[in-house]
Amino acid sequence: MSEARKTGDRVLPRQQSNWDARAAANFICGGAGGGLLLATALASVHGEDLRPLVVVALALVGAGLLAVWFEIGRPWRALNVYLNAATSWMSREAMIAPFLFASGAAAVLFNWPLASWIAGLLGLLYLYCQARMLHANKGIPAWRHASCVGMMVATGVVEGAGLLCAGALYWPGLVAFGVLLAVLLAVRLLAWRKYLASLRSAGVPVGTSKALNALDVRFVWLGHAAPAVLGVVASLGGLPLLAVLAGVLAAATGAWFKYTLVCRAAFTQGFALPQTPSRGGNNAGPGVQPGWNRIQPE
Repeated sequence: MSEARKTGDRVLPRQQSNWDARAAANFICGGAGGGLLLATALASVHGEDLRPLVVVALALVGAGLLAVWFEIGRPWRALNVYLNAATSWMSREAMIAPFLFASGAAAVLFNWPLASWIAGLLGLLYLYCQARMLHANKGIPAWRHASCVGMMVATGVVEGAGLLCAGALYWPGLVAFGVLLAVLLAVRLLAWRKYLASLRSAGVPVGTSKALNALDVRFVWLGHAAPAVLGVVASLGGLPLLAVLAGVLAAATGAWFKYTLVCRAAFTQGFALPQTPSRGGNNAGPGVQPGWNRIQPE
């Protein structure tokens, strides 16, 4: 390899390779599971026995943790994650998980409403920890903006509401939550627009720009407009099948977004020079940041 090629590889942003599809599965399953625990707690006030949904939520969180455990090079050292609670959001996520499973198990085995609400609140906290895990990676421009936290939390809550609506096929009373799903989808769409606006303002690597541009239009229409309309129509007309379709679309597109964010849009910072140095008494030149641009709508 030529010296110029080696230098180019060092300075240009590169797609991160530390977190792969298994890490993305933790965010996809864990976020959806936490959101479903919260949605199930809210829906329990209608008197439905939704304990099977709690089991599904716990299974999703467990699947996410299992996926990231398989990603670790030395999985039996996973317990070391508990040593950094003061500084690591990953440690905080791991510390919440046992209490989440315990409260969820109590809700399932003993049908305690209080346990269901505790599990729901812990699910939301678990989701927040996952969002902060991404935000803490300052070397990845697509993750480090504060708006990424809001987008991740909104996505998990929407996924939970979507999975709740998908249960309308078995619990017809859940059709009424199609309106709530539509409201949450509007919130997620606002979070998505705010997230993209923050990236446009700061600039991103070209690879990040391409990945998010490729996602944008389909994410808006398939992930927001279509399920919102279906959810409202299902709720007003009492149509369980439409509620199921709305919920599946909302949850599936949330997973699609998370996979894109973790595995396709996550490019490193790369080389950046605030000002070009000059010799003698001349003024410094403009800054240089190879491989970057601003996101422009396609």
